[in-house]
Amino acid sequence: MSAPSLRARVRSEMTEEILAAARRRLAADGANLSLRGVARDMGIVASALYRYFPSRDDLLTALITEAYEALAAAAGEADARMPRADARGRWLAVAHAVREWALAHPSEYGLLYGTPVPGYAAPQGTRAPATAVVLLLVAIAGDAAQEHPDALPPSTPLPDALRADLRKLIDQQPGEIPEELLGRVFAGWVQLFGLVSFEVFGRTDAAIEARQEYFDHQMGMMADLAGLL
Repeated sequence: MSAPSLRARVRSEMTEEILAAARRRLAADGANLSLRGVARDMGIVASALYRYFPSRDDLLTALITEAYEALAAAAGEADARMPRADARGRWLAVAHAVREWALAHPSEYGLLYGTPVPGYAAPQGTRAPATAVVLLLVAIAGDAAQEHPDALPPSTPLPDALRADLRKLIDQQPGEIPEELLGRVFAGWVQLFGLVSFEVFGRTDAAIEARQEYFDHQMGMMADLAGLL
């Protein structure tokens, strides 16, 4: 494969510089980004940015995609470090990786899971990176279910409408996972990001001091719910 052309390298480097400036602006001002503000921080005219990001929404989409991919990479690396047969350990490792990434990157996490940006609608292309973590949790639970098919504790039957939704999701993914198990994984996924969001946004500051211990306890209960031994 031939080396990238000089033009391609310059474009790639400039794109990275713009994204870095936008991340700094994001940390300072939240999601209230503007191309003019980013250009001013870089000491260039705004029109120079339009060749790379034609609009604010394009810049936001790039930041959102980058953040989702970084979060998914952290979760995937945590999972890969654990023995494949240790489903519970993998689940907890992924949960810890999500929390640690969010606490280390609160601005990027806020862009993903905080208040929606007025006037911005994420394009379809962000859907795959946005679902990477939950699909990883589904894969972990699916592996566990194959090893211990009778490990799920009793639960309330799924409503028919929810069962239909879960069946549509199952049919879009390779492999097979019981509807009830997918419902439990989704409960764990919602709990995971609920816990992380409450901590990142300071919602538990006045109530819980032992945040690490609380997080571990809650995610352990979610592992129990998913039948992870």
